Amino acid sequence: MAFLGALRWEGSIRRIMGESVYGRDPLPSDTLRAASDAFGLLAAPARLHILWLLCDGELDVGSLAALVGGTVQATSQHLAKLRAAGMVCARRDGRHQMYRVDDPDIAAVVRRVVDRPDTNGADTNGAGQQPQSQQAVK
Repeated sequence: MAFLGALRWEGSIRRIMGESVYGRDPLPSDTLRAASDAFGLLAAPARLHILWLLCDGELDVGSLAALVGGTVQATSQHLAKLRAAGMVCARRDGRHQMYRVDDPDIAAVVRRVVDRPDTNGADTNGAGQQPQSQQAVK
């Protein structure tokens, strides 16, 4: 056990010093900042809910607002932030703007995080509550 602790300590020091750890090069600070910003954007429950809903197909802002339980204006602002970050894209369909997640990797990460068994309310949110994926997040 002491040996494993020493390896962890050495790995931590090497990471701090910017050296390769376990064959991986250190991440540039701008890459970490961009990833942190992306995850920070999803810290808002409404934006995460919107992104999760768009993983399964296109929806317009009115439908998203109804599903999320928010106003059209607030949902539109969330969508604008998600579009600016490149997480969703839009296309015009007559008078409606249809939104979707265009990157399957983003959809996979969102599904993986939201649909995990230990985050669906079975054990952590108390008895009798719906899974998180079925609750309207406000």
